[in-house]
Amino acid sequence: MKRALRWPRPTAGRDPLFNSSVEKALAILEAFNGGRSLTLAALAAGAGMTTSSAQRCTHTLVRLGYLKRNALLRRWMLTARALRLAEAYLSGHALLEQATTHLIDLNQASGESVSLSEPDGLDMVFIARFPSLKRFYIHMPVGRRLPMYCTASGRAYLSALPPSLAQRLLRRAELKSRTPLTLTDPRQIGRRIEAAREAGYAWSDQECYRGDLTIAAPVLGDDGEPLAAVNISAPTSRWTLAEMRSKLAPLLLQTARAASIGHAPRLHNR
Repeated sequence: MKRALRWPRPTAGRDPLFNSSVEKALAILEAFNGGRSLTLAALAAGAGMTTSSAQRCTHTLVRLGYLKRNALLRRWMLTARALRLAEAYLSGHALLEQATTHLIDLNQASGESVSLSEPDGLDMVFIARFPSLKRFYIHMPVGRRLPMYCTASGRAYLSALPPSLAQRLLRRAELKSRTPLTLTDPRQIGRRIEAAREAGYAWSDQECYRGDLTIAAPVLGDDGEPLAAVNISAPTSRWTLAEMRSKLAPLLLQTARAASIGHAPRLHNR
């Protein structure tokens, strides 16, 4: 199973206010990344703690309403209460409020799925999704995270960073093949990021999911720094990548600029 994604644990000497109990509880919640229901052993392994610690955490989270236990299967799962955290984050989100109408317009103009994602560590996390009304088999819920290195959104975001910072992030990534078409050579990925920097948008040809073509452009803050990325996803049954780049990239770039806070100009050389 996937290991929970956590920041490195500070030592008590460096941070006397750090509460390890809070860290453990959040680690249990994050252990559900990629799993709908988990056994206690799986939760302990995913959260990086002993089974006894996991048992105390799960008991507390059940009492608080964030987890429920299937006694017959002896497995735990998240409850709808966990969405309170997502609601608190997305409610009043300045970028999301500014971008939503533009994302809907792009969704209608392109006829394909449109998403907005933000960076978190080495991943891009989807915070808005407007699916195509046409048949498209890939389910991409809000909250889904995908690696920067093999996604159009991630490369778009990296392309708007100073090149030295983009390279540092790329060197930290664990480059794995998700499909037979995933690029895992750092030099090839670097060239794709550079091409995105020149074009103003990035692209991915079935690198995360077979049959999925994606183009994406960075969304900038009023200081010109990247905050997020907007992308269009479409199936290979309806498009080729060349057709998407020719027909949909102008709409994508227009949307990314309109969604950018302050309509900041694109800074290519930093």
